[in-house]
Amino acid sequence: MLYKCLRRIVWILALTIPGSSPSVFSAQVDFCKLFGSVYIEKSPQKADFRVYEEESEAFSDIKVYEVESRVYADREGLWHFTDTRAFADFTIYFEPKEGLADFSVFFTDVESYAGCNK
Repeated sequence: MLYKCLRRIVWILALTIPGSSPSVFSAQVDFCKLFGSVYIEKSPQKADFRVYEEESEAFSDIKVYEVESRVYADREGLWHFTDTRAFADFTIYFEPKEGLADFSVFFTDVESYAGCNK
């Protein structure tokens, strides 16, 4: 009985402490695995990810190739930009300050170079 009571107290505390909710941990996404349709947000609060556009391929976290159709955005690093938020798989905000970004991207002209830069 005491164990159940303590477990409930720990669960309630976990839900009330900011950033410690179990859903926060399960919602984390590996940016290397991102592909599909992308919508560019104008507000950083509405975006799924804050992205810094790197000028150098060597310093980026992921190399992105922009495809013409969402059908071809079927593996890591292949992104199709859409004008309709409802059609997007995820949303990004282009962060002007590198330190505030979740990750950095470099847009490549070669499809086979797309992917994580680890």
